[in-house]
Amino acid sequence: MPKFCANLSLLFADVPLAERFGRAAKAGFRAVEIQFPYELPAAQTAGLLQAHELELVLHNLPAGDWAAGDRGIAVQAARQGEFREGVARGIEYARAVGCRRLNCLAGLPAAGEEHARCFETLVENLAHAAEALDKAGLRLLLEPVNTKDVPGFFLSSTLEALRVMVAVAHPNLQLQFDLYHMQRMEGDLIHTINALAGPGEGPRIGHMQIADNPGRHEPGTGEINFGNVFSAIDAAGYEGWVGCEYLPGGHTEDGLGWLQAYL
Repeated sequence: MPKFCANLSLLFADVPLAERFGRAAKAGFRAVEIQFPYELPAAQTAGLLQAHELELVLHNLPAGDWAAGDRGIAVQAARQGEFREGVARGIEYARAVGCRRLNCLAGLPAAGEEHARCFETLVENLAHAAEALDKAGLRLLLEPVNTKDVPGFFLSSTLEALRVMVAVAHPNLQLQFDLYHMQRMEGDLIHTINALAGPGEGPRIGHMQIADNPGRHEPGTGEINFGNVFSAIDAAGYEGWVGCEYLPGGHTEDGLGWLQAYL
């Protein structure tokens, strides 16, 4: 049976982030993920996790100025120094709160930057991050994102992500497989899970996230057959977490009926 964690950036969003930990625990979750937890001091986050008996299983590396339109900076050659500072900050935060996986968003290329230069920059940045996280006992993940929601995002398919991972050639880099993003871009979800989620050599999925399509809402609101998908996750031998990173159609708790059999 898959292990589900609550994405506190999208779920329970009618209250401030600090109040979402208790809501998640009350709803039955034992683990959470946060896109960008940095608005809370690490000591406060650690205290909230302890108070509600939760584990933080994933957060992102800093991704630039989100409000200004950044969606990651790992492909931008002029910002490699900023990226490396973000890696150090992410490691410091993760170690303080007990989080063992950090996700990297490749982001949008700078205006006029050629694809080959972006690819080279991304590989260099990921190699640095993978090694730094490895020394800290943490795992680095890389997430493709669909270009329908985020036009111009540099990394938008599983195959593209795997090509980057092969070029980085570091065992501490795994794939974050977001079923919503990849349903929009390529479909064939169960085939990918069968190929990459189980034990074996080579690139493998280190974390998954879910939302239905269209709308990025709860499982059962769209076209994805999550019963079959969850069975495939089990059959593949995947032992990691599955993040509920979706936009609730209403009050978060009112839309958790699909989850009750799994908690």
